Amino acid sequence: MTIDLSGGLGPAREYFLSTPPAPEIRDSASFWAYDDAGFVGLPRIGVEALGAHWAEPQYQVNIAFADGRVFRIRESGARHGSIDSDGDASILGAGPLEFRCVRPFELSTASFRGEAIQTTTDALVRGIRDGQSVPVEFHIEAAMAAPPWENGTLSDEAARHMSSVEGVFMGGARFEQLFRAEGFVRVCSEEHRFTGTGTRVRRQGPREMAGFWGHCQQSAVFPSGRGFGYIAYRPRDDGTGSYNEGYVFTGDGKLLPARVVHAPWLSAAPAIGDDVSVVLESALGTTEIAGTTFVSVFNLGSPTSDDALAALHQAGVRYEWDGEIASGALERSTPPRDIPDLSSYSR
Repeated sequence: MTIDLSGGLGPAREYFLSTPPAPEIRDSASFWAYDDAGFVGLPRIGVEALGAHWAEPQYQVNIAFADGRVFRIRESGARHGSIDSDGDASILGAGPLEFRCVRPFELSTASFRGEAIQTTTDALVRGIRDGQSVPVEFHIEAAMAAPPWENGTLSDEAARHMSSVEGVFMGGARFEQLFRAEGFVRVCSEEHRFTGTGTRVRRQGPREMAGFWGHCQQSAVFPSGRGFGYIAYRPRDDGTGSYNEGYVFTGDGKLLPARVVHAPWLSAAPAIGDDVSVVLESALGTTEIAGTTFVSVFNLGSPTSDDALAALHQAGVRYEWDGEIASGALERSTPPRDIPDLSSYSR
């Protein structure tokens, strides 16, 4: 059996919008990338091009090291031209950050050359966001390692949730895909060349986050080719079900639908070294994957806020699945008021 890296999706799903859409429509690309050694990670780099601000999309960069150093930037920048030399809309860029689809569902790149704020994991937990601006550069080549996962397609229950408010939170047509990475990160005069793994996301459509109650998502691809990924929204206050969809991948064929039965919800101020193990159920049975964070970036909002994304944790994780080790992604959010110890950290 072979891997259909397109998963049946057409190339049009890869290409970006070349003309301004309706004001509420966004076109976005994101990478989560990590080195095999567990030393440096990029726990989300992304461009969000919203129709209402088409000429200057938002961009975000997180670079984090296992020693606690973090380099981050969240700004808007001039939009890059979308059309490549072949006439395809394969480019999405803002200011110093650019994504390129080199071959649909096979190879993509992300490049950055600009400045970022130097801080630390501990400072971010304490709500300190300022710091010195320093030169930063990176380039990542992402070779896809599994079929794409299109949200809402792996189960009837997931499709039902995507047709409700949870689909509005997800933000239109969205897929993610595991990849193997090669590239470099340069901060000031310090350069790190690496091989690694990661996950990318393509999203296109309207997105409204008002009322969102939080989520957890994790993913990784292992040396054997096995992998997993999921997104689960926090249980509702009334105990009713919420969006919970994922997959396991054996390294061949198609993604196998899965559900999370244990997720590491964000319930305390995060720290490097946290246990973020996950348990999935699928046709393979119960899959237990151990996880420990090795890089960490945290956005701290007001401890009394009911905005889930005000407390947003993006991290790199060392995962272990039946003796295999891989670096992979974690993102989770919760309204800050639901994290009891945050008030003692905020300045």
